[in-house]
Amino acid sequence: MTTADPNLYDYWPYRDRPKIEWPGGKKLAFWIAPNIEFYEFNPPVNPKRPGWPRPAPDVVGYSQRDWGNRVGHWRLMELMDKYALRGSVSLNVALCQHHPEIIEACAARDWEFFSHGIYNTRYSYEMDEAQERAVIEDSIRTVQEATGQRIRGYLAPALTHTPRTMDLIAEYDFWYTCDLFQDDQPQPLKTRSGKLVSMPYSLEVNDVITYGALAMTPTRYADVLKRHFDELLAEGAQSGTVMCIPLHAYLVSQAHRIGPFEDALAHITAHKDEVWFATAAEIAGHFRENYWEQSLADIEAKGCKRAGTGFDDAAA
Repeated sequence: MTTADPNLYDYWPYRDRPKIEWPGGKKLAFWIAPNIEFYEFNPPVNPKRPGWPRPAPDVVGYSQRDWGNRVGHWRLMELMDKYALRGSVSLNVALCQHHPEIIEACAARDWEFFSHGIYNTRYSYEMDEAQERAVIEDSIRTVQEATGQRIRGYLAPALTHTPRTMDLIAEYDFWYTCDLFQDDQPQPLKTRSGKLVSMPYSLEVNDVITYGALAMTPTRYADVLKRHFDELLAEGAQSGTVMCIPLHAYLVSQAHRIGPFEDALAHITAHKDEVWFATAAEIAGHFRENYWEQSLADIEAKGCKRAGTGFDDAAA
């Protein structure tokens, strides 16, 4: 690793890659990532980052997010049912104990679960290897016990990492990570073992960014989603693209926002002949099985490959 580049993946220009074909000849693989999270009222202090923007305990922030689990999630789930869309849940796995009803409702719909840490107020910063392994093992065990499902994806809690995160999740046979935002197609990552895919996830159309940092109106957000989809669908005619909508029920499911969001879903689902409506694990599995070796060969043939396997090279 250099200070300029973590070297987690090779620079691989978008044009002229081997063509990706999704099942059924679809142009675009589409998935929705509801983030179902638990924020502790008064979390342990992490020296790198406070648990809440306001001094803890923050009853305002806590109750807003609690609304998402009490009301917003159910509203979002009903809307996704209406359009026959399954979610890939970015899960704070403590939800399995705090709100098992939510987990049961998702599992009954055959939704996918992937790990978003234990709590969204417990950060990876300052964790040693044993602690980070314990979080990963807890995530696998907790979801498997609650649902029978073996999780294959990972999104670090609150997007916090250590230099070893990618290597560890690859070692534990995770198929994909959502922690990188470098592409609109899956890409092989450089890890010491395994076949870990960088799964296209988005900050640009993530409702935390659009409603929080950018203060978009609900109709503006719906328009952004439609235009984002239209462009990726058009490009997918050349080689299969991926669109993800990351959501947080305490934001998108507010009564004044859910209607415009439905308009965006109606627009997207009207293209059933061209779009593969999938889970993240299904997309990652298809890429790993059909395009992993081909992608690595193309990277090497074009002279894009660099030595090393990522962050830990500096410590090797």
